[in-house]
Amino acid sequence: EGEAGLAGAEELCGAEGWAQDAVPPGAAFVAAASYRGPGNNDTRSNKALPILLWWSGSLFPHFPGDTERIDCPRGSCLATRSRRVARHRRTKALIFYGTDFRAYEAPLPRLPHQTWALFHEESPMNNYLLSHPPGIQLFNYTATFRRESDYPLTLQWLPGVGYLRGPAVPLAEKDAWRRRGYAPVLYMQSHCDVPSDRDRYVRELMKYIQVDSYGKCLHNRELPSERLRDTSTATTEDSEFMTFIARYKFHLALENAICDDYMTEKLWRPMHLGAVPVYRGSPAVRDWMPNNHSIILIDDFDSPQELAKYLDFLDKNGEEYMKYLEYKKLGGIKNQFLLESLERREWGVNDMTLPNYLNGFECFICDRENTRVKEEQEHKKSHGKIPAPKPRIAQFKHMGCPMPTPGFGSVEDLSGGDSWKEMWLQDYWQSLDQGEALTAMIHRNESHQGRFWDYMHEIFLKRTRQR
Repeated sequence: EGEAGLAGAEELCGAEGWAQDAVPPGAAFVAAASYRGPGNNDTRSNKALPILLWWSGSLFPHFPGDTERIDCPRGSCLATRSRRVARHRRTKALIFYGTDFRAYEAPLPRLPHQTWALFHEESPMNNYLLSHPPGIQLFNYTATFRRESDYPLTLQWLPGVGYLRGPAVPLAEKDAWRRRGYAPVLYMQSHCDVPSDRDRYVRELMKYIQVDSYGKCLHNRELPSERLRDTSTATTEDSEFMTFIARYKFHLALENAICDDYMTEKLWRPMHLGAVPVYRGSPAVRDWMPNNHSIILIDDFDSPQELAKYLDFLDKNGEEYMKYLEYKKLGGIKNQFLLESLERREWGVNDMTLPNYLNGFECFICDRENTRVKEEQEHKKSHGKIPAPKPRIAQFKHMGCPMPTPGFGSVEDLSGGDSWKEMWLQDYWQSLDQGEALTAMIHRNESHQGRFWDYMHEIFLKRTRQR
């Protein structure tokens, strides 16, 4: 493998000396069998390349080694998960996984020659710090579910347009399923008490229409076999499990948190199966639908009772129901924005001919850091005649998720001891304080993590005085 394989620690250390950080005797770097990209004309040795440090080492997309040379379209970099290089002058970018990022554990002081990159494809509930300007603006580059992010991951749960074209269970079979006593509506959630407060809404909906709920949340019916009750059958899209749930006419598809472009398998799976999603999640979901009549939006109805009336109408009128599945017909996918977005994205889902989004984002950062290094060199050579590159700062819209609201009713209607109110509203606003505290520490070049809580206390006292 030569340099690409990093046969020894010396090549990584180079002349600048990381001897104290070398691997234990007998250990060796092994080249990862990962997507290598199209290659480039970069002839630099490893010891001359910018270094990208995956601060969240569990995401490192190269195994089994800790370090790998990556050859990206505009140049090469060294990617590593070894934090021993965190303060090295060639370490140009730190890549953080949003779910693991904690303001009180951030690497301080922040070094002026390093950019921070955020990878966060998961729910906003995993870290509300990123939904506030002080939190998201800590980062220079982003890969999130929002289409506005630098490296959008919006359609991460949609393998391709063919997934939507999968055949639906015939209506006659669905009607026979109904005559056997099964409900028209399926609900399957075992993650309860989430920011979207979906269980509160479904509980109210259940007063007006039959809903079969198989998960731990609002559980009212048992799956017919132990195999189907195994959670791994759902996550791996086991064929027996998919056949079972495909017989339902409607799937309640409520995301665990509300944010533009946050759409998961809860939406795409029923569309794949030919069940109609009854959806609450991304307010911009219509932008991504195969046509303008393929989904039922909960927020289009004034109440759960009104929604139940409409679902009952469709349940009894097959011709009207089938209009929601016309996107499965030849030429039925009319949305050019959806088709072009799938065609244009640089990464693939279960597609070995394309990079996965971790490798893709890594090369995105590598290319931009190589460009930044070149621009900084040109600035120095020109003695200031060529301006220095301006730092790129992530924008609020790269994540920017709203405050959680009750799934049914208003905050004023909730009792003082309501567990959802105490958990998620408090988490949302405390995350804002944490973002402000870390930002203040960075601006003042603080390095002692213990000081974080002093800043938090100062912010709390300030807010108390303002109120």
